Formats: sequence, C-alpha cells, structure tokens
Amino acid sequence: MNKVPLYPLKFNPILKEKIWGGTKLSQVLGKKSNSDYIGESWELSDVDGDVSTISNGALKGKTLKQIIANYGAELLGEKNRLVFGNKFPLLIKFIDAKQDLSIQLHPNDKLAAERHNSFGKTEMWHVLQAEDNANLIVGFNQKITPKKYLQHLNDKTLTEILNFDKVKKGDTYFIEVGRVHAIGAGVMLAEIQQTSDITYRVYDWDRVDDKGNQRELHNDLAIDAIDFNMEDDFRVDYDKVKNRSNPMVSCQYFTTNYLAIDSAIKKENTFDSFIIYICVDGALDIVTNDGKESVNKGETILIPASIKEYTLVAKNAEVLEVYI
Repeated sequence: MNKVPLYPLKFNPILKEKIWGGTKLSQVLGKKSNSDYIGESWELSDVDGDVSTISNGALKGKTLKQIIANYGAELLGEKNRLVFGNKFPLLIKFIDAKQDLSIQLHPNDKLAAERHNSFGKTEMWHVLQAEDNANLIVGFNQKITPKKYLQHLNDKTLTEILNFDKVKKGDTYFIEVGRVHAIGAGVMLAEIQQTSDITYRVYDWDRVDDKGNQRELHNDLAIDAIDFNMEDDFRVDYDKVKNRSNPMVSCQYFTTNYLAIDSAIKKENTFDSFIIYICVDGALDIVTNDGKESVNKGETILIPASIKEYTLVAKNAEVLEVYI
C-alpha cells in the first residue's frame, strides 16, 4: 500500500441482526438497512471476521488492519503500538434494544486470554434514547454469594436479585469485567469497549428463535468470571460545560469525555494516541490543515495520532471523545 498522508478516517458500519434488535439504528441514526432486527452497528472494529473498512478519502476501501500494518504508530500512537502491536484496542458500537438483551457478563483480561486468546471486555454505555420506564440491569440489588446466586439461577428467580436502573437520554454507565448486566427493551445507546466479542450469557428470558431454539448459555464459564465483591459505583456523573472536554470515564483501557459544541474548538493532541469522535446528536465538522470532514449524528471518526492540531466546529452537537 502506498503511504498517503493520514487524515480523519470514517468507516462503513457493520450491522448485526439480533433476536432483540429493532429499527432505531436505521430510522434514528441513518444506518442503511431494511431489516427490522438490527441490534448493533459496529462503527469501528478490529474483531476478526468483522474488521472495519474506510469509507472516505484516499484510503477508501482499505481495512483497519491494513492501515495499522502500514502506518503503525502514526495511526495508533507510539505507546499504543508498543502495547497492542497491530491490533486496534477499542470497539465502538451503537446498540438498539427493541427487546431485553440477555443477562450477561464479560471475563477479565486473564480469563479471556486463557480461555479465548482475547482481550477482556471492560465497557461503558452512554444512553442516546430511552422509552418511558426503560431500564438497564447493572449488578445486584443486595450482597450476593456464589451459592445464593446459583440458587436463584437454578430456581429461575435471578431477576429478583438484579439491580434495575430506570434510564433517560444522557445517562452513562461504566461496566467493569465481572459485573452482571443487560440492556433493557426501549434503550438505544453508544458502547465503548475493549476489542473483544466474548460474552457469557447467563439468562435469556426463556425465549426461542423462529425455529424454537433457545440461545446458548455459558453458566459454567460465567460462575468463575463474576466478581461478587464489586461496589455499586457504575453510574457516571459528568459536567456538560459547553465547548470543552468534560471528563466521563477514565480507566486503563480508554478515556472518554463529553463535549457539547456550539462554536469552534481548537484541539491539540498531546496524548500519543489516536482520538475517536462519536457524534451522538447534531453534526460537526473536523477541520485540519489539509481539509474538512463532516460528521453527522450516528457517525464515528478516527483522528490518527499523527494529526496533532485540528478544530471542531458545530452549531449544536453532542460528541463523545475517546482515546487511550
């Protein structure tokens, strides 16, 4: 591949049909699909078998893997290249739950590496839309031991010990590995996570597909992966001061900030990292020395680490800013 100068990169969404999916990703976020069951739009992915392809500019049609291999630290940042090699460390999604998702959890890095040759799956959720009385399930509503958990699981009374949180637009949650969780019906959200597709499903509401089959559960694997000692610190409070980066979540895997933009913001990348912008409402332009790229609601863009200065311009946009 000839090396053209890097620029802000957009990608083709990878749409996923799910038994619990709906139509909001196409109707609200403009994803092109005729299906009534689109549950996920993978905006930026390096998961094997689901690698994103570039949709704009001179590198259009190239995959994320190809440009990492060709540009390395210019794209990722030197520290990220040293840690992750040729693997992009984050997966960005939009999720539409027309029905309740399964109750599930994700393994930590150690278990995921041993069992699946994968990263763990620390993640965060930012709610884009929620119908009246829509809920997220996050953790337990009381102190739970493994024995008590298994008793409720076997008795099919697991929901009695789960924490249901009623949610609205803008609510944000940090979901650490080992925490039982689920997205409830009527919620559409943005998800930022480690690059991993490892999920342990523990209960799926006894539903079946159109052939009468239930989905696979992973309770033997899950019992060792649940962290029963977690504190209830999963709700994220953040400021919404306009035209600045307001901290939301910062962990070893990613940092996410919230921006409400109604003018021009000059940005300087001092993080030795790529920066991702997820437009969750409105629209903005990203202006560099070499040109301008527009980002609409429901779109995601990757700023390579080699681009050190740029300007965000909008009349009324809400954006998530993500880097390592």
